[in-house]
Amino acid sequence: MEILKGVIKKSIFIIIPAIILSAFFIEPRKLPLGILMGWLFGILNLRQLSRNIEGLVGTEKATFKLVFLSMIRLLVLFAAIFVLIYYRVVNVFGLLTGFTVVFVLILIEGARVAKKS
Repeated sequence: MEILKGVIKKSIFIIIPAIILSAFFIEPRKLPLGILMGWLFGILNLRQLSRNIEGLVGTEKATFKLVFLSMIRLLVLFAAIFVLIYYRVVNVFGLLTGFTVVFVLILIEGARVAKKS
């Protein structure tokens, strides 16, 4: 949960300016919404992953439950992304930008926590 809190705090300072700057581009509605949705999907995915791991540590059947819950989470994530792209609600590059910000910050926070330990 320490990584999740650090990623959320640091990503807000990157995502908000990115959304404001992207509002001035060609697609003033789709690009900022795509960045926001990509960030939101990344944060929710990280949050659920950390909850699954914390809740399943110490049980013998943790591997099966972890795999099952991860597959369900990924299926829901891909279905939501597919619907948003299919109906052209968001820009694909905006989604990728939001995901990339979260992914890079997960790597940075993970390295910071690993050095601390």
